[in-house]
Amino acid sequence: MTSSLVARTLSANEAARVTGVPLKQVHRIIDTGVLGSAAAHRGGSRIVHFDGLVSLKLVHETTSVFTRDGRRRLVRYLLDHPEAETACVGDVSVDVRSMREKVQRGLSRLTQAQEMIVADDAVLSGTPCVRGTRIPAHYIAEMLANGDKIEAIRDAWPALTVEQIEAATLYARAYPRRGRPRNGPAATVCLAVQRKQA
Repeated sequence: MTSSLVARTLSANEAARVTGVPLKQVHRIIDTGVLGSAAAHRGGSRIVHFDGLVSLKLVHETTSVFTRDGRRRLVRYLLDHPEAETACVGDVSVDVRSMREKVQRGLSRLTQAQEMIVADDAVLSGTPCVRGTRIPAHYIAEMLANGDKIEAIRDAWPALTVEQIEAATLYARAYPRRGRPRNGPAATVCLAVQRKQA
């Protein structure tokens, strides 16, 4: 399970997007220590190692079935047997094939988003934009979050494809903006779109 653009360690946001585990749960699971060496705190942030993504999903999916110790033992088994189709503890086994498939699809989508969204210092001061455009990824995601339909976004930016819009949304969730909103060139793009739609 490899993906060229995905790092060996993922932030909690990246792990949440790849596995489909809600971000709050990702934080809680890491904080319990049940992932063992598959997760850590680094520089004030929580990270999940690439090889622990299936374990993260497994822990989330089995929270109401196994004790914390049982989940910890399942994780240890998966980390010791990275290609296993089932995680085994004693006479109990959990089929993880569908979890692996979902994680692989999540990794592919994240890789695609990383390829389609780029930050170039020469374009809107390094604001992540859809490749080949000056359209900020986070504004696309904000428009969808505010109830705008994909059709409205495509009306504003006819050159955008549905795949680019989906990639922008995934990228914005995996890499949320930090700090106060900018009042610069990127902000004027959003205002122009709002005026065009009015």
